[in-house]
Amino acid sequence: MRPLQKKIIAYEQVQPQIDPQTEIQRSVDFMQHFLQVNHLKTLVLGISGGQDSTLTGKLAQMAVSQLRQQTEQPDYQFIAVRLPYGQQADESDALAAVDWINPDQVYRVNIKPAVDAAVASIETNGLTISDFNKGNLKARQRMLVQYAIAGACQGAVVGTDHAAENITGFYTKYGDGAADLTPLFRLNKRQGRQLLQFLQAPKSLYTKTPTADLEDGRPGLADEVALGVTYSDIDNYLEGRTVSDQAATRIEDWYRRTAHKRRLPYTVFDQLGSE
Repeated sequence: MRPLQKKIIAYEQVQPQIDPQTEIQRSVDFMQHFLQVNHLKTLVLGISGGQDSTLTGKLAQMAVSQLRQQTEQPDYQFIAVRLPYGQQADESDALAAVDWINPDQVYRVNIKPAVDAAVASIETNGLTISDFNKGNLKARQRMLVQYAIAGACQGAVVGTDHAAENITGFYTKYGDGAADLTPLFRLNKRQGRQLLQFLQAPKSLYTKTPTADLEDGRPGLADEVALGVTYSDIDNYLEGRTVSDQAATRIEDWYRRTAHKRRLPYTVFDQLGSE
């Protein structure tokens, strides 16, 4: 095993094999404990129709449903939030995910007016907001909305970050990377699918091509195209298996380049470049 591979696996806490039922309950227990120790009543999550938000949403709904039954307190709830930028191309997937999750509440907030207004205001200063930069702005606007809802409902924002995403830094800093708790941390992409299969999710919700879908000019751009490496290789790497030198180098390059995303803001006491 490559030296950095061993370090990354230890950090991401990925196991080579999992028991789906055990990991499902582990995530559910974690969310319940988080709510109770922080005296909160609501979990809030944006639902895109992809694998990660579908799984996280289902686990969140299970967590609050069990809490209501265990505590006999009816005010625990899960709010699923639809956050399209205008008209979402794969809206049907998002609606199918919401239907399967069966959340307590469903809100829909169109982020397009806010994002477009921000871009227009910034560009009055002579700057140009690129399509890629605008995509990150969309992700941050979505998180802003989720925190506003959480603030109004005595809630916490749930994140969908998992090991295969975390290792590559494939998320927007302070966008979808910002959350109060991340119940999928420790699982890779393959293991997330195993949990959805165990929960008997519709197959279409975990076999669709993963995409962040943030850029107007490249709608539906596949994650694996953007990353230059497959999730299968990333998952194998995280499980301690052998992958090609090309894949391993690509993964480790992403890990080094995105180190700043995996920590809180730096201070003068931090040793820069030590990751």
